[in-house]
Amino acid sequence: MNPVISLDNVQRAYGDPPVLACAGVSFQVYPGEFVAIVGPSGSGKSTLLNLIGTLDRPTAGSAHIDGLNVDDLDDRSLSALRAYRIGFVFQQFHLAEGVTTIDNVADGLLYTGTPLSERRRQAVTALKRVGLGHRLDHRPNQLSGGERQRVAIARAVVGNPPLLLADEPTGNLDSTAGAAIVELLHELNAQGATVVVITHDNDLAARLPRRIAIRDGRVVSDSAQEMGA
Repeated sequence: MNPVISLDNVQRAYGDPPVLACAGVSFQVYPGEFVAIVGPSGSGKSTLLNLIGTLDRPTAGSAHIDGLNVDDLDDRSLSALRAYRIGFVFQQFHLAEGVTTIDNVADGLLYTGTPLSERRRQAVTALKRVGLGHRLDHRPNQLSGGERQRVAIARAVVGNPPLLLADEPTGNLDSTAGAAIVELLHELNAQGATVVVITHDNDLAARLPRRIAIRDGRVVSDSAQEMGA
């Protein structure tokens, strides 16, 4: 079984003189895993998310996402990889105000060339999948925080990408709504999605099957390696 994510001594430097935000990270994530990447603010989590999500390229080392070497892909190919193979969920939801939940979710297929009628049909299916079949025509300001995050998750999974990246998905939610989102991510994982959650919340990370801890841009522990030791 080939890994969905394969990082080999990945580095990312910024500035002059260069500062390493990612300082030689190596790990693999296989299809069907549910992984937490955990670390304090400034540990390199956001940089790692950008590298895994192909929003940025390594300064050194190699990153393979869904079997493709990021360095071998031009910008158009990277955009296609993100459009078809990666779903993103962000802490801030990033929903368009004044736009119905159907069209917010349908926008997740905007760059695939899918006709609008089909995008909306798939959006309805995705919203039902996350338990929001009764909120199809609502707008973000008519939804609770937990419901808005469910819309964001529906948008991320509407095209059934094999990899779902969630950046602090419970960060703006109360504990009850946050627990419901974690349960939903578990359900999506059980349905076949490979899920990677970026978080500073150690309690959240402790509830997930695999935990990769990073600090100062380096992996300091990986529960998969510890179990295999």
